[in-house]
Amino acid sequence: MPVLSASEAHLLRTTVPAHPSRAAGVRAILAEHLTQLGLSPDHLDNAVLAADELFVNAVKHGSPDPGGTITVTVEYTERELRVTVADRSPALPRLRTADGAEESGRGLAIVAALSDDWGIAPAGPGSAGKKVWFALMLRGMP
Repeated sequence: MPVLSASEAHLLRTTVPAHPSRAAGVRAILAEHLTQLGLSPDHLDNAVLAADELFVNAVKHGSPDPGGTITVTVEYTERELRVTVADRSPALPRLRTADGAEESGRGLAIVAALSDDWGIAPAGPGSAGKKVWFALMLRGMP
């Protein structure tokens, strides 16, 4: 099981091997953490499903090295939940429309449908790759 670091109740970061077998563990970690934060069932389900889509995309498209890792970060404030998935590939994901016969190609469309916002950011300084993130608004804007 991956090692978690949470410096505060509103931040969780975990780094796991970039392997499909780790998806269930990532979903479980996120669900447990978000449950402890008291998210509504709808927000929790949407966040776990969208994070799973980003993780699977990172494994499939963003892990050029066999020993690569993926970092999942959850940031929680009173108003917003933001989940970021970072991988080491510089290749940027693209939103596309998969036809009915295709078995894949819907991941970012699912993330876009479940979240209030999403995007792509460069990796941190001195790091290769990118970050793909989504946000859920938890309270109405004033």
